Amino acid sequence: MKFALMTHLPWPEGKEPKDVLAETIEEVQYGESLGFDCAWFAEHHFTRYGLGSSSMLIASAIAAKTSTIRLGLAVLVPPLHNPIRLAEDTATLDLVSNGRLDVGFGRGAARYEFVPFGIDTNDTQDRFQESVNMIEGMWTTADYTNHGQYYSVEKANLVPQVVQQPHPPSFIAATRTSATLEYAVAKGWPTMVGLTMETEPGIELCERYAAMSKEAGVNVPSTAIPFFRHAYVAPTEAQAVQDTQTPLQWMIDMLQWRGKLTEGSEIDMNLDNWRKTRTESPPTYDHVRKTRSVIGTPDQCVDQLRAMESQGIGYFGCNFAFGGMNHDKIMASMKLFAEEVMTRV
Repeated sequence: MKFALMTHLPWPEGKEPKDVLAETIEEVQYGESLGFDCAWFAEHHFTRYGLGSSSMLIASAIAAKTSTIRLGLAVLVPPLHNPIRLAEDTATLDLVSNGRLDVGFGRGAARYEFVPFGIDTNDTQDRFQESVNMIEGMWTTADYTNHGQYYSVEKANLVPQVVQQPHPPSFIAATRTSATLEYAVAKGWPTMVGLTMETEPGIELCERYAAMSKEAGVNVPSTAIPFFRHAYVAPTEAQAVQDTQTPLQWMIDMLQWRGKLTEGSEIDMNLDNWRKTRTESPPTYDHVRKTRSVIGTPDQCVDQLRAMESQGIGYFGCNFAFGGMNHDKIMASMKLFAEEVMTRV
């Protein structure tokens, strides 16, 4: 099994953005030394859920401080950007990282992240596919020309060109609609399973994708699909639960809050105040630990990962840095995971 890191760069109240970034850099550097294959960074806007509004800039900063670990974007949200600009920026990041870039694309989820951009969430599927096709065209084609519904370009040549040929490894998040999954299959690019999808439906999605890919003659296996989970390992189960209770609950509550917002932002509001006024109960800590996480002792984590591996999962992405988790605890958990979990799966 291949192992990666993944982070949204969460920004809880009381945490300074400069500290979040500094800790993230140190965690990725440590992950490189421990043997993690890739570090993935999410794009989000106008939210404490994540500081990755410019995920490529963050990846570029980390590229300058690492040498072997791959750098992934999970995911870029093309409907919010000009595809020519995305093609240029990803090519530049591929150059800066010396060919270490992996690119994930997704349609985005939270409506209030789209409103300030003036993008209608109802037409993101067509806009998304046209944009991704243009980016691939810019990566691979000289004098690239395309006149689409949303974007138009005439005889454009990408500078710099991508280092990896024909282009960086690419992925498409497709956890919400069959149209996006069908598009990923048609492209021949693996899909991705994000943190908000529960494990069993995620495994079923991977199986469905692999079957569709085989039927289409592309044959991308389920083992190529990055499968992201909250992750934390400690010497005892009691310590693992104690250490993760508050940060995981923050993630649970923040996701529920984000789902209620249709405009504006929660960054100047107080999460505790919202908790007192909400009218629906969120998923419990125990439920999310069981269905969207790998949290426990080394033996418990190994058992969970072996079970996932037996069902075709071969690329596991660890979200250690969730909900403002203490940096020292993240580093200790990463070390224990690398030494006593990764070596046994």
